[in-house]
Amino acid sequence: MFNIPIHSFYLMLLVIVLLISGSVISYRLQQRHPEKDYTELRQRVQSWWMMIGILFAALLFNQTLAVAFFGLISFLALKEFLSIVPTRQNDRRVIFWAYLAIPLQYYWVGSGWYGMFIIFIPIYIFLLLPVRMVLLGETRGFIHSAGILHWATMLTVYCISHIAYLLMLPVQNEAAGYIGPVLFLLFMTQFNDVCQYIWGKMLGRHKIIPKVSPNKTWEGFLGGVVSITLISGFIGPLLTPLLWWESFIAGMLISVSGFFGDVVISSVKRDLRIKDTGRLIPGHGGILDRMDSLMFTAPLFFHFLFYSHY
Repeated sequence: MFNIPIHSFYLMLLVIVLLISGSVISYRLQQRHPEKDYTELRQRVQSWWMMIGILFAALLFNQTLAVAFFGLISFLALKEFLSIVPTRQNDRRVIFWAYLAIPLQYYWVGSGWYGMFIIFIPIYIFLLLPVRMVLLGETRGFIHSAGILHWATMLTVYCISHIAYLLMLPVQNEAAGYIGPVLFLLFMTQFNDVCQYIWGKMLGRHKIIPKVSPNKTWEGFLGGVVSITLISGFIGPLLTPLLWWESFIAGMLISVSGFFGDVVISSVKRDLRIKDTGRLIPGHGGILDRMDSLMFTAPLFFHFLFYSHY
């Protein structure tokens, strides 16, 4: 049904194999230890199947649907962010303009208008939101609200839209197609979380920022950086226009920035005294719980790739 570029097909097949393995492991654990509650593990695996299925379908159908899909992700992320962070009653009129930035930003993406895509939110929306707040005539809490709305729009709309714009870049690796760079970014970002978790469990002794994320250790962080850097060096040339040494750099960039994206959203949750940002994804929490690393890795990887090869 779909004409999938060969290298992208192999990576997608690898992801499916990993999901099948996770499903088998989850089933076997429940069978061997019926006295233990593996509900969260089962929900996580089931949610991964759902998320990967929707993602693959959107990416393979066509570029327009894929761009719209990431626009929906931005909408859900912004909605979730504004639902957990307190805002003023009057800010509802301003929030409308933040939401309006989503279709406009993704229109620039879909039309391939790089110049407007890159400046629309950090310039025009950045200036528009406080002007609209001024017109409300309420000064109490002005700085607090402006900071929340600016940061929320930048993280959930601007940063995530960089994933969508990867789809619009001219194809330079025919074996990967237009979806190759997106698959590379998504796979390496998520695999980075897994690697840092595993290395932390195996060797973790020295905590990095215990007040923010007590389970994050230097051993886990460095183990993840080394693992993702090496793996990216092999996978990068297969899915992107990057050379092997550029892929090493991209892997290191993704690993380090993914770590900081994770702990930044952890800081938000600790400040708000909540465990998860939402309940949209069973076993995972909210959309921000799954997009935290990507909100940092996406723009950094995009610009590294863009200025290296476009």
